[in-house]
Amino acid sequence: MKKLLVILYGCLIVLLAATTFVEQVYGTDFVEKNIYHTIWFCCLWGAIVATAFVVLIRRSLWHRLPLLLFHGSLFVILVGAMITFIGGKEGYIHLRPGMVERCFQEKENGNQIDLPFTMRLDSFQVKYYPGTEAPADYVSYFTYSILGQEENSSQECISMNHIFTFQGYRFYQSSFDDDKQGSWLSVNYDPWGTRVTYTGYILLGISMISLLFSRKGKFLRLLNHPLLKKGGLFVTFLLCLTGSMQGQKKTLPVLTRIQADSLAYKQVIYNDRVVPLNTLARDFVQKLTGSTSYKGLTPEQVLGGWLLRPEVWKDEPMIYIKNTKLRHLLELKTAYARLSDLFNGSTYRLQEYFQQEQEQSKLAKAIQETDEKVGLILMLTNGTLIRPLPNDENVISLSQTKVEAEILYNCIPFSKILFMVNLSLGLLAFGRLIYYCLKQTPIPANKRNLFHFTNLFFSISLYATFLFQMVGYCLRWYISGRIPLSNGYETMQFMALCILLLSCLLHHKFPYTLPFGFLLSGFALLVSYLGQMNPQITPLMPVLVSPWLSIHVSLIMMSYALFAFIMLNGILALCIWKRNSSISKFAYSNERVEQLTLLSRLLLYPATFFLGAGIFLGAVWANISWGRYWAWDPKEVWALITFLVYGVAFHSQSLRMFHKPLFFHIYMILAFLTVLMTYFGVNYILGGIHSYANG
Repeated sequence: MKKLLVILYGCLIVLLAATTFVEQVYGTDFVEKNIYHTIWFCCLWGAIVATAFVVLIRRSLWHRLPLLLFHGSLFVILVGAMITFIGGKEGYIHLRPGMVERCFQEKENGNQIDLPFTMRLDSFQVKYYPGTEAPADYVSYFTYSILGQEENSSQECISMNHIFTFQGYRFYQSSFDDDKQGSWLSVNYDPWGTRVTYTGYILLGISMISLLFSRKGKFLRLLNHPLLKKGGLFVTFLLCLTGSMQGQKKTLPVLTRIQADSLAYKQVIYNDRVVPLNTLARDFVQKLTGSTSYKGLTPEQVLGGWLLRPEVWKDEPMIYIKNTKLRHLLELKTAYARLSDLFNGSTYRLQEYFQQEQEQSKLAKAIQETDEKVGLILMLTNGTLIRPLPNDENVISLSQTKVEAEILYNCIPFSKILFMVNLSLGLLAFGRLIYYCLKQTPIPANKRNLFHFTNLFFSISLYATFLFQMVGYCLRWYISGRIPLSNGYETMQFMALCILLLSCLLHHKFPYTLPFGFLLSGFALLVSYLGQMNPQITPLMPVLVSPWLSIHVSLIMMSYALFAFIMLNGILALCIWKRNSSISKFAYSNERVEQLTLLSRLLLYPATFFLGAGIFLGAVWANISWGRYWAWDPKEVWALITFLVYGVAFHSQSLRMFHKPLFFHIYMILAFLTVLMTYFGVNYILGGIHSYANG
């Protein structure tokens, strides 16, 4: 029976992974119709539950209440999902002002389903962020009444993250007509499935807390293991890497430095929010040149130069073109083009090249990127890029403190500084860590003081980088007025912060977490710096204006940080194992590897529980915002796969191979691939409703 369960479990994971790629090729409707919403798929889940139930009975799991509650909660969640699948109804209703509606159209087959009450739209409004055209919310005001009791009507409103529930029916703001008069509402009728599933979520949370704090539980036994109380001589010397910058000088018509600096504090509307002009100017220069400054000039000087003397600046080679083929077409000798290079008289050269290319080719994308830069210059010279604050009370200007905070944030490249420093420190510390782990001779007495001094220096550096990252993150929080967790750039920043915090908390007891903290945070910041993630601070799209967002993303990113530590533990354990395989060094090697194994097993509990809690709290948020708690979106599916893959490692009593440290560490290294796929693979390959994380 155990072998059958393992086979079914493995088949489920492979099927879920394969389906996300099938969806990429054939579309969401295809996989929903042929896989997710089929009887055989439900039977596969049912077979896993049935075989797991038999295995649990044979192992007398009722003697261990927290474990029984954990597995029972998963069973309740699946039962709730089955009730939703069988008895739930989804659809939509279209409301127009003054028109009474008493039925909705079912999504699955288009049938008209009667409602036990009527609805009449009074008005629909799009609310904007003050002074901008960025939607802050979509609100439908309507009147409803029970059939036969029209005289006892009531008024309500529906907006994003604010649903209307009546007699088991839930209504969600979905869309609106082009004339902004009519409103489309999603309808969900699932009175029992949601309740059962939510009960499962609550039981899951209780069981996870119980497993962490149960006196007879494995987590506390691992926490009190004597090997984890031992220190180690792991962290040593520090070197610093520096670079140089070169600049060119050329006389260009620009504002004086004093004039430009005074303009930096002027407030304008840009990127759908009120900002100091410094923010717009920096984005303008960075978009054109790939850098936040140009030839020693401040962004405001460059912006002012284009405004005052565009006829001179159009001959300045400052439009960065990365694609070599496009450079060749434009006959450029360097990677920078002049605005005049892109025009042949009145003919726009890029338009001719784009028409000859397929939309998905690399050259076409390079042409589009360059065209955006040209459009930015034309918007500036035509006077449409800079929008001063209007003279009305609807737009609230920024306080002087907030303006200065944003300019300070713009001036300090937090991500660039931190990824360079952290990676440099991390690589050196990791190299020394490997050296001292593999070298079995004790440290000479005359070098011990230097060794302890460098340990102290690394510790101080770790705290300093954490505080520096915290300052940058808090500045962004203060400037945007929300927790910075809405896009890929911000989630990577938060992940780096979590990693540094974990390293600060653990490195005194487990010194090898110090280089891990530097490396992982450095790579996270490098990805956010180099990747196609948007560092601009923008207002949240309406659906993201929810407290569930911060909780959901925070838990997920903390779990990823812990999984990354476990993965690096595995790599270090394999290095020690390979080097110290001789008989004379076997005891020392065994102790080191066992210590790393114990730490990984310990971190596996909070990592997996954070992931599970993040997934199911995200489901609650989805149910509040979209009307269903699980949509089989690729991000959801891969998060579930990650949860299932890491969940296997807890069953060491049933799966004896996990008792072997070597196998355990190899499994943890390979399991981290599912984390990478969940975060990066889905965003850049598979897409889905969660792909807003890119931006």
